[in-house]
Order: sequence, then structure tokens, then C-alpha cells
Amino acid sequence: MGKWLSAISGPSDLKKLSTKELTELACEIRAFLMDKVSKTGGHLAPNLGVVELTLALHTVFNSPHDEMVWDVGHQSYVHKMLTGRCNCFDTLRQYGGMSGFPKIKESKHDVFQTGHSSTSISAALGLAEARDLLGEKNHVLAVIGDGAMGGGMAFEALNHAGDMGTNLMVILNDNEMSISHNVGGLAAYLGRIRTDPKYFRLKEDFQDLVRKIPAIGGKMIKSVDRVKDAVKTLLVPGMLFEELGFTYLGPVDGHNLDALLATLRGAKQVKGPVLIHVLTKKGKGFDFTECNPDYYHGVGPFDPESPPEPGKRSGVPSYTEVFSDTVLKVAKENNKVVAITAAMAVGTGLDSFAKEFPTRFFDVGIAEQHAVTFAAGLARKGFQPVVALYSTFMQRAYDQVVHDVCMQNLPVLFALDRAGLVGEDGETHHGVFDISFLRHLPNISMLCPRDENMLQHTLLTGFAHKGPVAVRYPRGKGLGVQLEQPHTIAWGRGEVLRTGRDLTIFAVGTMVALALEAATKLEKHGLSVAVIDPIFVKPLDTELLVQAALTSRYGIVTIEENALAGGFGSAVLEYLEDNGFHETAVRRMGIPDQFVEHGARALLLKDLGLTVDNIAATCLKLTSGREKKLPWVQSGND
Repeated sequence: MGKWLSAISGPSDLKKLSTKELTELACEIRAFLMDKVSKTGGHLAPNLGVVELTLALHTVFNSPHDEMVWDVGHQSYVHKMLTGRCNCFDTLRQYGGMSGFPKIKESKHDVFQTGHSSTSISAALGLAEARDLLGEKNHVLAVIGDGAMGGGMAFEALNHAGDMGTNLMVILNDNEMSISHNVGGLAAYLGRIRTDPKYFRLKEDFQDLVRKIPAIGGKMIKSVDRVKDAVKTLLVPGMLFEELGFTYLGPVDGHNLDALLATLRGAKQVKGPVLIHVLTKKGKGFDFTECNPDYYHGVGPFDPESPPEPGKRSGVPSYTEVFSDTVLKVAKENNKVVAITAAMAVGTGLDSFAKEFPTRFFDVGIAEQHAVTFAAGLARKGFQPVVALYSTFMQRAYDQVVHDVCMQNLPVLFALDRAGLVGEDGETHHGVFDISFLRHLPNISMLCPRDENMLQHTLLTGFAHKGPVAVRYPRGKGLGVQLEQPHTIAWGRGEVLRTGRDLTIFAVGTMVALALEAATKLEKHGLSVAVIDPIFVKPLDTELLVQAALTSRYGIVTIEENALAGGFGSAVLEYLEDNGFHETAVRRMGIPDQFVEHGARALLLKDLGLTVDNIAATCLKLTSGREKKLPWVQSGND
């Protein structure tokens, strides 16, 4: 840790430093970030880009008295460093360690928990209105950027804040555009004028004087306002925000501490909502992160002396790579296939599709709701859209899936990457609710491949279906199975992977491999256990389910990497109850009624009881008198 960084125990220490010393501190922070994130993995490029901005915010304002809401939150590492958490960075995103996102329980400086984008302005406006209702005096800031302004919720909040006239500050961290020196200079000049208290006093005095002119005073004020608005339209880049009721300041160079400090101090004097437009460079400070900011947006551990090359594949392909290759194959044979993503072309693997079919690829920005309805419009005219989203972000478009896709029974294929536990990104990013919130919708079907080979087949099967289909698959590398030539599979039919007379395990997706291991283990102790991969969560293979209910001596166990409430196990219980199988014992394993913290996936699965031993233990509990014979049995998650 550098000289200046080691001396920072909290934001108040920054106020003792000169601009030159803050600049030196910025260099130390970037070196610290590179050292720590390269070891633990995490969001590197976004945090490298906000170093000076975060320093300026904590120098000018007084956290936690002044409240800062960080949109998405993956750019809050520097904020965490400056609020006393440098010593926690060795545990960043590790099981039991520091979160990669703001967490209320972690620090009093994290005033609002974030993880998905475009929420900060709404939350900050709520905090600001609560402040006013309580008669408190403090500043409330929303720091938004990294594409989050593209989300409709951000503009809904801007519209409301402008209408309310609340004292609120929005910091727009814009790392996606540049501005010429001349325009930047003009904007800085206008900003200085508009934040000068003398300007406000002069303006009020002038208006009072003119209003006193008999007959024409009011008209003169309106004429002046019209001329002023016309001039602002020509000279002020942020007229959209001005029309929404904000005082717009900027653009400001986000790596110039003098400019940032001056602008923020001036903004404190402005009454009503203020938006400060800050220009930053994502990945600032290192050539390889500046040149490939999307690739280094979120990374696993790596050697900074030999950083990984973007787009280079090695070893067993990931599920995302198999999805990418499969969709490309389908698109080459069918020119009606189009691909849509919400600012995650690289993350979802659609960057290859974009290069091959640029006119058939659409990145709509961080706007999942729009992505889904846009896909519905394309499908209505005969195209076959595939919408690639992370499972956790699909939650944001639920209403559009219901009304615009399912209700019209349109052939939209939802490719849900990162389904199940995603590991170190934690509770805001685990994809453990998709089965529950999609399974009950009329017309939709849902497939869960057990490995990367089956992913190919389920995708082709989804494209061939004449209605809405969701295919969910996990993060990371596949199992290393042989990839066959992709083909469609029988609609609505599961697969018996192992026969047995005592118990039947229905294991969904990633749980199939664990179920097979557990069945083998139980066989050594005298139990005959069948394992079925349902493949289809919806429609259920009721023929296989009835057969299992009739032939399994002790009952059925279901396992899924999804919430137990409303999940696959619930579907099995519903069918058996509705069809008179009241005597069939069913034990469900999955995610209990809780949010799951961050950590390595294997550790999280163990914590939740989703292990080979606990699957075997749960199976054993359906048989009488055997528990004491198997000393390896632990308590199961049933």
C-alpha cells in the first residue's frame, strides 16, 4: 500500500491533502486495484475509471452524513477503499469476505444496496425526500454511469426529480463519449457562471426589478426566458436534462481533479436538482485495460504481467461459448434468426454473431424491458429472435414476457446465461428464480440442459418450437463432454440416465452429475436408485413422472439449482397431487427461502446442502432403518 493510501482511514483524511497529493494518491489507488483484483477477480475497468471522481466526491462531501448511492455498485471499489476497507480487499468477493457491491451491513458509508443498473436516481430521490420530510440537512448524490443511464427507470426518476424540484445531485459518469477542447472549455465557463452565488442574486434582483414595470414587466420576463432557452439550446450540451428540470453542469474531465473539485463545490450552492456530466475513461491507467475495457469489465484472477487476451479460447468450452457457436450455426441456415442483448454482447457470447451478421444483431443497451418487447415485435413479423440475457437480469422484464411474448404466443427464444449460483458476484446476480417466475406462465416452455452438449440440442429444439421458449444454463466451463452434431430432441420428453427400483431422482440441469454420483454411492450400500434428467421443466414429462411414482418403492427426490418455492420440485408435487398420487413421498432439494451470499460456487453449494453426500442423505431418509449404517451421512437440505 502506498504512502498516501496507507494514511487514509476515512474520507475526512482526504480533506487534509492538496490536489497534487490527491493526484499521487490516485496513482497508488490504481496500483492497489490492479494488485488486488488480479488476485481475487472482480470489476476492474469500471473502478479504474472512477478513481479521481471518487476522490473528489469524498473530498468535497462528508460521507456518511452526505449520502452517496452508487448505481449498479460494481464501480464502488474506490469508495470502499476510502471508507476504511483497504484491509478487506484480500477477501474481495470471497466466501465470507467483502462484497463486490455496496452492502448496508458492511459499512455505514454504503447507504443503499445496489447490484442491478439504473436504480440510483430513484433511490437517491427517495432518500432526499425523506430528508426533507424529517427536516434534516445533508446532500444526497446518485452516481450513475457505465451505460446505466440507458435504462428507462433512470429517466423516470429524472422526470420525477425535476418535477419535484428536490435538492438532489446526479453525477453522470460518462465513459462512452469524448468532447472537444473548445466545447469543454465553454461548458466549464458556463458552469462557473451558473454556480456562482452572485449570479443567482443578480438574477433574482433583475426579475424583481422588471416585474415592477407597469403592464409589460411580466411579458419582458417571458421574452428574456425564451431568448435564454434558445441560447442554452445552442451552447449547453445537456438541454435534455435542463428540460427535465435539472441544472446541467459539464461536461467535466473526470480525470482532472482541479476541475472536478471546483465543479462539485459549485454544485453544492445550486438549489434544486443538479446533474453533473463527468467524462471518464473506463480502464484508465493501464494500456491493456484501456484498450479492452469491455473484456476487463469483470474478470477472474489473472497475471497483470501477462494479461489474458480478449477472445482467446482454451481448454473445455464454456456454456456461453457453446451457445455462441450454436446460434451462429442456426443463423447461417436461417436468415430469419436475429439476436438481441442488453449491453452484454461479450458477456452473453453474441459478439461473434454481431461480427458475422451485423444487420441481424441488436444491442439495445441496459434496457431489458425494451429488449423483450422489441423481440416480440420482430417475432410478430416472422423473425425468430433469440434474446440473450443473464438470468438475474431477466427479472427486470417480467411484465413484458407475460404480456408481449407469452400472451401473444410468439416464438421468442430466451437464452438465460448464468442460471443458478454464479459465485463471487453474490446475491444480486445469482440466477435462482427464473424457473419459479417463468414456469407458471401460459404458453412458455423451459429447458434446462445438463451439459454443454445438451445445450446445443436444447437450443435447436427451442428454435424449432412455435412459441416462447426459455433455455437456462450456468456460468463457466462445461463438463468436458463430447460435442455431437447439434440436433433437435423429442419435445417434452426427459431421459432416463439410470434405472432403479427403490428411489427415483429427478435432477435438473447442473444437478444431474451430482445425482448420478449420489446414486452410485447409494448402490454400494444396497439401494437401487434411478436418475432421470427431465430436460424440460415445462412441459413436464408426465409419463416418466407417473412411472416413477408407480415403481419407486420409497418415493421421489427432486434437485434443482433454483428457489424451492415455485420451482421444478413444486411442479412435481402439483402434478402428483392433482392426479391422485397422494401416497408418493417427495423430497425437494434446492435453494431455500433466502438470498445467497457471494463466494465460490462449490462452497455455496456445500452451504446449501447441494452436495453428493447430502443428496444421498436425503434419499436415505426416504428409506427406513438405514441411516445408522452409513457413517458418511450428513443432514440434508430437504
